[in-house]
Amino acid sequence: MIKSFKCRHTAELFDKEASRKFALVARTALRKLYMLHAAGALNDLRVPPANRLEALKGKRKGQWSIRINDQYRVCFVWKDGDAFEVEVVDYH
Repeated sequence: MIKSFKCRHTAELFDKEASRKFALVARTALRKLYMLHAAGALNDLRVPPANRLEALKGKRKGQWSIRINDQYRVCFVWKDGDAFEVEVVDYH
């Protein structure tokens, strides 16, 4: 379950199902956010394989991500079965 958002744009997308900032990927991003919200365990996000769940490195060490497309990802911190600091990011 999503417990907190890192940016207001991601929270807006989740709450209002729309965001100007993510207009091009809003539909897919919202679907991925719903998957994250419904996940009871981190491994639940391995399906579908297109999510490409991965632990991040470098400045984002401690975070996980699932892919929206080649350019955008949903990044989050997973702790005790919940997602924190959730954000949709342009990864390039």
